[in-house]
Amino acid sequence: MSIRLYIGNLPKEVMERQELQDVFKEEGDSVTTKLITDRKTGKCRGFGFVTVKNDEQADQIIEKYNGYQFKETPLKIEKALPRTNKNKGESENTESEPKDESKIESKPVTKSNSNKGKKSRRDKDKGGSSKTSNNNSSSNEAVQPDPRWADALTKLRERLAATSNS
Repeated sequence: MSIRLYIGNLPKEVMERQELQDVFKEEGDSVTTKLITDRKTGKCRGFGFVTVKNDEQADQIIEKYNGYQFKETPLKIEKALPRTNKNKGESENTESEPKDESKIESKPVTKSNSNKGKKSRRDKDKGGSSKTSNNNSSSNEAVQPDPRWADALTKLRERLAATSNS
């Protein structure tokens, strides 16, 4: 089973994969490298990957090369975590830049394209005026439930009303 290692803190300049491969050449031919570059400029994005045959070899490389000076910058080497598929949210066999699992943060929700013309509540509080109407009405008539669940939702509302009145 092959193990993929993340190589971080690479210089952000135009460089060839062979330059990174030369760093690990004494580990043998079983070590392969992949340099991640910007598609437009061809410059290194600051990280890459090394694939090795087993955990023992991966641990040896981490111990030996973590902090190794490559083009005047110390390399950061650690085991890569599995990459997630952005389209399906499923895990693939390929791996990506590692993250500390104990400090996983959720990404903030970004505004969709439909909200581009709307001003935020913060903008309104600063004295800005908004020409868009507020569609977040709290009345039951403004929000129509999915017809497939309308009956179940009505029963649930009745049960909720009955328990809150008690």
